[in-house]
Amino acid sequence: MSIIFNNDRFIEAQVLDLVTRERSKALSRREWMHRLAGYGYAIRETDAGDVVETLPHHVPVCALPSNLAA
Repeated sequence: MSIIFNNDRFIEAQVLDLVTRERSKALSRREWMHRLAGYGYAIRETDAGDVVETLPHHVPVCALPSNLAA
């Protein structure tokens, strides 16, 4: 896994595609989090909204759209 320091729109789009695809396969939010952890990503809940971040370094990648946050 590589650490993303300079986020660009292409990488954000790929990560959001992965997150969306895994959400459609998961039966629950807990399973979704587990599936994302297998790819090296996590979702952190913040005051400004949910953020997709890398594991284990917790580097923010992009904001999670509100339609996936539920």
